[in-house]
Amino acid sequence: MDIVALNAQNRKDINRANQPFTVIGKLKPSLCDGKWSCTEELFPVPRTKSYADEEDCFYDSCIGSKDRRAYLAYEEGQCVGQVVLHKDWNGYALIEDICVARDYRGRGIGSALIERAVEWARSKGLQGLALETQDNNLLACRFYMKLGFCIGGVNTLFYRNFRQPYRDEIAIYWYLLF
Repeated sequence: MDIVALNAQNRKDINRANQPFTVIGKLKPSLCDGKWSCTEELFPVPRTKSYADEEDCFYDSCIGSKDRRAYLAYEEGQCVGQVVLHKDWNGYALIEDICVARDYRGRGIGSALIERAVEWARSKGLQGLALETQDNNLLACRFYMKLGFCIGGVNTLFYRNFRQPYRDEIAIYWYLLF
């Protein structure tokens, strides 16, 4: 596998890895005495969810920027993953997007993208990674926990203005501290 920074030559490959994923349940975080814990609620019937592609200007701002970066993961010349992050105001690198193509999930590509994000963040003198995902993206939540991320907060109103079924989702904020 090769992981390379987004540039004018590979720009055509953005969003190729942004494919539907399976929703099997949701993470139920709770805060007690300043410590987060979680339980899981599995759904009786899994469903599929997808995210819309980001607009081109979202990625264009990463090319040549000192404070934003996008990396693409390739296997046998095919783009199979991507991560987009930027230097945030609070001393973290905020991961704005991370995805792995459906047929390549579970092969270490997501972990390798996080490792590259960690390298970039450390090179910028940042103190960790931060990201947000929804409570019903249980497989992603499990992935972040496996890599050592911890919950830093939740927002029960973040998706309130969206239409159903999204309006009932809870935003979970994850942090990987260095």
